[in-house]
Amino acid sequence: MQSPSPQTSITTSSKTPAAGAALHNTWGYYAAFIALGLSSSVVGPTLLNLSENTGSRLNEISIIFLIRSLGYLIGSVQGGRLFDRIPGNRMMVLLLVGMSASLFFVPLSTSLWLLAALMFITGTTEAGIDVGGNTLLVRVHGEKVAPFMSGLHFFFGLGAFLSPVIVAQMIGLGRGITPAYWILAALIFLPVLWLFRLPSPENQTAREEADTGRSDPLLVAMIAVFFFLYVGAEVGFGSWISTFAIAREAATPTAAAYLTSLFWGALTLGRLLSIPVSVRLRPGTILLVDLLGASAGLVIILSGSHILPLLAAGTFLTGFSMASIFPTTMNLAERRIALPGRVTRWFFVGAGLGAMVLPWLIGQWFEPLGPQVFVWLILAAVAANLLLYTGIILKPVRRAIP
Repeated sequence: MQSPSPQTSITTSSKTPAAGAALHNTWGYYAAFIALGLSSSVVGPTLLNLSENTGSRLNEISIIFLIRSLGYLIGSVQGGRLFDRIPGNRMMVLLLVGMSASLFFVPLSTSLWLLAALMFITGTTEAGIDVGGNTLLVRVHGEKVAPFMSGLHFFFGLGAFLSPVIVAQMIGLGRGITPAYWILAALIFLPVLWLFRLPSPENQTAREEADTGRSDPLLVAMIAVFFFLYVGAEVGFGSWISTFAIAREAATPTAAAYLTSLFWGALTLGRLLSIPVSVRLRPGTILLVDLLGASAGLVIILSGSHILPLLAAGTFLTGFSMASIFPTTMNLAERRIALPGRVTRWFFVGAGLGAMVLPWLIGQWFEPLGPQVFVWLILAAVAANLLLYTGIILKPVRRAIP
């Protein structure tokens, strides 16, 4: 039995659109997820520039992470309903236009609150595209969606890798961040031209699958907290590694932007390689190796944060190790408890809150306690997840018939 989509419950169908239409729609959603990746990773390497533009200190401008994640959380909750009521491709087009427009105006913002408002719009549209890509791909491919879904998230990583490269190139050429944001806004708009002309896949009547049991509330809570810590660590690392490298005088702004790209590139490579590995190893084994690898990468950064090669090595190992944590944890949860939509939504609420809180917390302590607090907070989150992992593995499974 296939688990329902985290944001909206979908009944898969053996009937799929004609092969040509399915292929065209699939590539459109892949392009949209490249756009999503481009948007998701641009703020980190431009944070100091945005701080200068708005006349804000780092602890003040870190509010944009909180506001953006709040928008993402709201967009995640509402996204499923919108895609059930509005033709999917039309909705994707509207969201891509909104995301492109908001990023176009970000480097022009001289007010922190205007920047925060644009980040709220960006977060909301990002969530809608995330929900839409997953939902529409299921409508197109039905029960055969699994490999296409892996491809979808690979293309997100590709976009997240390319965005800091574009920023680094513009900074290296002395043109600043404004042209970088405008290039990204233009690239994000491109999938609109493709999706606008395609018919939306048919929306089968959504319904919850019948529950065969009730999941252990404590185990559900433990996994939700696990996602809170992991996603907070991933987003926090990607958002602050560039600023950390500059503050430690280990890298120029251009090199620091490339560090952000290295992190997302390692994450993308890890996701690609984890596909065959997941067939051979148990989820618990993969997850333990991932957590230990991420811890090792962070220790390397702590021991050589002022040395660029060590910083780069630690960044790569951290990103590569984090790559498969999210999907592997979902796989592990599915083996341990029943996962109807009413359960999985709590996992994504935890993930959204983690993306909201930890990057903001780093910003509050970055200057008062020093740049090293960035690494210590991420390491503390990973260490806490090692403890939670042990509890999740060892806790007896309890299922009760309602």
